Amino acid sequence: MNIEEFNYTLPEELIAQHPTDKRSDSRLLQLNPNTEEIIDNNFTNFLSLINRDDLIIFNDTKVIKARMNGHKKSGGKVEVLIEKIIDQNSFVGHIGTSKKINAGLEIMVGNFKLTVKDREENMFIIETDDDIFNIIDHHGKLPLPPYINRANEDFDDDRYQTVFAKHDGAIAAPTAGLHFDDQFFSKLSKQNFNFSFITLHVGSGTFQPVRNSNITDHKMHSEEFMISQDVYDRIEQTKKNGGRIIAIGTTVLRALESAYKQPKKDTNFQKTNIFIYPGYQFKIVDSLFTNFHLPKSTLIMLVSAFAGHSFTMSAYSHAVKEKYRFFSYGDAMFIEQKLTSEDKRET
Repeated sequence: MNIEEFNYTLPEELIAQHPTDKRSDSRLLQLNPNTEEIIDNNFTNFLSLINRDDLIIFNDTKVIKARMNGHKKSGGKVEVLIEKIIDQNSFVGHIGTSKKINAGLEIMVGNFKLTVKDREENMFIIETDDDIFNIIDHHGKLPLPPYINRANEDFDDDRYQTVFAKHDGAIAAPTAGLHFDDQFFSKLSKQNFNFSFITLHVGSGTFQPVRNSNITDHKMHSEEFMISQDVYDRIEQTKKNGGRIIAIGTTVLRALESAYKQPKKDTNFQKTNIFIYPGYQFKIVDSLFTNFHLPKSTLIMLVSAFAGHSFTMSAYSHAVKEKYRFFSYGDAMFIEQKLTSEDKRET
């Protein structure tokens, strides 16, 4: 397929620059590609769309303060963005500077020294004698997405993080999870809904544009994820009971689909560079809760695979017309998977 098939026109004023007053204030676009229904709803009604036999799965990664400003010995300004922490004294990261970067380059972040050791593709291995988490605590900022055109504000430390964030490692939030507050989880527990957590550390590649006109030529970024045996067991039980596996976000969907491509279930951290686009046959996820995604992005391709391309693009046109708020701090969609003719015969 051609990249232009995933393009749409988005007025700049619909890109949410700030979160809503409350996490749960979002609107919810409800999509059923099998009936071609597009329903304007509100997030506060989300639980009414869930059955007791369903299993809701969240991503409990935690965004680290991965963006740091520093300078070289010459005084030139440098921006460092951590991509992956190797251990407490080293990480893989991006370096933003106007000059060529060579091994041995020293960067001062406050009173802390970082040293470039080697190149890793388009990134660098960087070491420090200090504890990287200590440096982050003193000088790091949450790396807001490039389409949020403002400086970090105090509230971002809270609102660009899910209330259930647990495991440090992401440099972008699993934004579908930003809508859920403590009150929602209290209702989940009190009303005996089934929910679980997996971990996928979201990398900067989530914002990487697709530059190839033929989408199949795109090279997908790699991310690390982990699924516990308990989650595997609960998925199997849910399927046996006829319930749906509901992925809260494309990160959860990508982790689950990657795990079930393997011949045996792995409970250790593993890597995925799965690229899902129309024609993909879903193995495990039945319903998807997600935010709206950028034009021509791998994520709108994923949604197109899940709901059908033409229906997805129609839904996006509807969302623009109805002035939904887009991207990380924006509104959400709840989507049923489009069934194939074979799926329909089985049901």
